[in-house]
Amino acid sequence: MSGTVSGAHDPDDESTRAALLDAATRWLDQDPDDETRAELDALLRAARDDDDWAPLADRFGSRLAFGTAGLRGELGAGPTRMNRVLVTQAAAGLGRFLIDSGRVRSVVIGYDGRVNSDVFARDSAEVLAGLGIEVTLLSEALPTPVLAFAVRHLDVGAGVMVTASHNPPRDNGYKVYLGQGDHGSQIVPPVDAEIAQAIDAVAAGDIRDLARSDAYAIQGTEVVDAYVAATAGLVDAPALPPQEQPRVVYTAMHGVGWATARQVFAAAGFAEPDVVPEQIEPDGAFPTVAFPNPEEPGAMDLALARGVELDADLVVANDPDADRLALAIPVPADDGSRSFRRLSGNEVGWLLGWRAAEQAAQGRAGRATGDAADEGTRPALAASIVSSPALRHVAERYGLDYRDTLTGFKWVSRVPGLVFGYEEALGYLVDPQVIRDKDGISAAVVLLGLATELAARGRTIADRLQEFADTFGAAGSGQVSVRVDDLDRIGQVMSALRETPPADLDGIRVLEVTDFRDGVDGFPPSDILRWDLDGGARVIVRPSGTEPKVKVYIDTVSSEGPDAAAVLVQRIADAVRPLVC
Repeated sequence: MSGTVSGAHDPDDESTRAALLDAATRWLDQDPDDETRAELDALLRAARDDDDWAPLADRFGSRLAFGTAGLRGELGAGPTRMNRVLVTQAAAGLGRFLIDSGRVRSVVIGYDGRVNSDVFARDSAEVLAGLGIEVTLLSEALPTPVLAFAVRHLDVGAGVMVTASHNPPRDNGYKVYLGQGDHGSQIVPPVDAEIAQAIDAVAAGDIRDLARSDAYAIQGTEVVDAYVAATAGLVDAPALPPQEQPRVVYTAMHGVGWATARQVFAAAGFAEPDVVPEQIEPDGAFPTVAFPNPEEPGAMDLALARGVELDADLVVANDPDADRLALAIPVPADDGSRSFRRLSGNEVGWLLGWRAAEQAAQGRAGRATGDAADEGTRPALAASIVSSPALRHVAERYGLDYRDTLTGFKWVSRVPGLVFGYEEALGYLVDPQVIRDKDGISAAVVLLGLATELAARGRTIADRLQEFADTFGAAGSGQVSVRVDDLDRIGQVMSALRETPPADLDGIRVLEVTDFRDGVDGFPPSDILRWDLDGGARVIVRPSGTEPKVKVYIDTVSSEGPDAAAVLVQRIADAVRPLVC
């Protein structure tokens, strides 16, 4: 692989060390970034002067792999980190793919507020324009959903979003969408491999030899204005005036969501939320959270405290690029005080999916995926395979199609006839005619509409969840997520579970073990294990696609109500945790 050294993980022999020095020197020579040049220069000195070769081997033993999620990794020098050399190679590889495959030669580029996102975006614009591709660069740091919207709105061949979403602060990433016949969805095989091959070809050379051009367009407010209008149009006029609507606390978690979300809420007629001031402005250092992911313990503490302080009815959180949404509701105590409970991604998915099914049954599914509508396909609900199976019952009740997909909205967004799709990891697609990716802002505005309608009838989100259980059966869901420092540990855990699957989990028998390694039920080969348990519970284990984690997804059902289903989730979680740690 270009720019990397085979056997660098064990740099004891002189030939390997010489190859490392050569690869690092060639990388240093072409690196335009003073910071990463200084970093790499220090690694070279440590190797030469102090015989410390391990850090250099770590940087040049491989390279960040380009896949369906694009690129994602820690900032730093060398091919195993996100930096200007790697991103320039990726942009040139993408451009050559578009040219060689005969696709439309136009690209729109967006970026979030992370460190170097704007730099990576401008590098990409210059390199793509240098290849003769028509490039539009969004003019400021914006949410990922705005970029995904722009791919369809501007009818371009591809879109690039520079973001690491909810990853740790030192990470950044590079996502690719395809327009035209792919309708603005993220890439899927075999396109990822074709782009990766083109990137490798670029990496064999020197980025200083690539043509660059500043002949690209900078998009002003038109795309954002169009996104705001389309998203606000998802809901009817609020059922209550602003002063009587539920009181909402909002956090952007140091990301770029607030400016756009604020416009959408106002355009839809909702009262402006109270904000978490410490987290409302973009800040790539993410100073108040260890991991800027609403799912992580502690990430929403400031928002929940603000909700208690203001006696709010809802707490709404977007992740840093605003493609995910977390929702918390108050839990009153006997003494009159209140705390907040963050709803699971499945619970929010149930609420949004039920609402979409009701609207579809009323003939209001006019914003289903256009290509499917042309085929006469029935409206469909969809969820990733690791999400709760409860949405299937909603689809059955309303006469809709239902599809399980592999994880990732690159798959969810491609379901024919889609009117709503979700993943339990706080991702929701509520407007597939307009955007083919998860969108935390459009999901938020739909939930505000639901909460306001309920409030007009003297009811709450908690009441609606109870109604869901009464209508479709009580379901519980939970997750065990184990972060690892050594990526090899993930493979070891999955191998051990394949070799010795559990016979029971806290006395609940495992009835069937399904291994997706060779493909199952039409799904392509995947590193997924499913255990079906006595009583209707289900456990799915897989590596995370974007973080160094092993993730376990637990779903239960109970005839005794939601509380009993939740207790069962906890029992299974306690039993499975030692198996994956």
